[in-house]
Amino acid sequence: MSGFSQFLAFACAARHGSFAVAAREMGVTPSTVAKRIVRLEEQLGLKLFHRTTRQVTLTSDGEALFARCERILAEIDELETLAAGASGEPRGELRINVPITYGKRVVLPALAKLLLRHPELTADVRLSDQFCDLVKDGMDAAIRISALDDSRLASRQIGSQQLAVFASPDYLKRHGTPKHPSKLDGHSFILFRNPTSGRDRPVQFAIDGKTIDTHPPRRILLDDGEGMVKAACLGLGLTQVPDYMASEELAQGSLVEVLRNFQPPPLPISVIWPGNRLMPPRVRAFIDALTSK
Repeated sequence: MSGFSQFLAFACAARHGSFAVAAREMGVTPSTVAKRIVRLEEQLGLKLFHRTTRQVTLTSDGEALFARCERILAEIDELETLAAGASGEPRGELRINVPITYGKRVVLPALAKLLLRHPELTADVRLSDQFCDLVKDGMDAAIRISALDDSRLASRQIGSQQLAVFASPDYLKRHGTPKHPSKLDGHSFILFRNPTSGRDRPVQFAIDGKTIDTHPPRRILLDDGEGMVKAACLGLGLTQVPDYMASEELAQGSLVEVLRNFQPPPLPISVIWPGNRLMPPRVRAFIDALTSK
C-alpha cells in the first residue's frame, strides 16, 4: 500500500509524542521515522508536528489526521483478526499495561506460561501504576484495580484486591499491637504517594459498616508498594498494602497482620480492552491465562 509506512510512522510518533519511541516500536531508526513523516507532510501540504529539541506535539491538522489514522489502524487490526479467525492461534504482539507489583507477582507468571504455549506470540508489557488511555496509547489490554467508568472499554473481573495492615514483630514489640483504628496514637505509618495526584493515599478501615479514610502521621512516604513492605519489615511502622504484596513476608514471619477485623471492602481487579473492536486471539488467550491461573 503506497505511503502506508508514512502514515504508520506518523500515527506511532503521535501516539507516543516521540520519534525515538516510535522508532523502537517499529524496529527502525529515529531518522527513518522522521524522514517518513517529512515526506507525508510534503505530500499532504500540512505541518503535522510542532518540533522542539525536547519533544514533538501535534498541530491541529496533526490531531485531526491522528484521529482518522487511529480508526483506520483499528479497522485493519480487526480485518487481520477476521482473516485469522476469532478462534485462531494467538500470534503477533500483545501490548498490555499493568500495575507494577501486581504485574510482577501475578501477570508475568501467567504471561510466561502463555508465551511458552504459543511461540508466535510476543509481548510488550508496560509496568506502571499510572492509568494509560488504551485507545490513544494503542494498548490491547490493561489491568485495573478500581471501579471502571470508561464506556469505550469492555472488561472482565479476574480477582479482587484486599488491603491489609502489616507490621514487623519487632515494631509491635516496641509499640504494642493496636486493637482498633481509634487506638493508633503513638504509632508510625509508612504511607503511599499516589502517582497520579502526588498526595498521600489515605489508610482505610471499615468501622460499623462504613469505609473510613484516615490520614495518620507518616514516618516515611514511598511511591512503591514493595518498598513499603520492605520498610515495614525493617520496623519503620505500620503499613497498609494489598495482601498479595506481603504474602511471602507474612509466611516467613517477618510481618504480622493487625486490625484484620477492620479491613475495607476489596477492590475489583479487572482486565479491560477496547470495547468497539473485535477481540484478537492474542487478547482472548491473555484473558484466559489470567482467569485460569
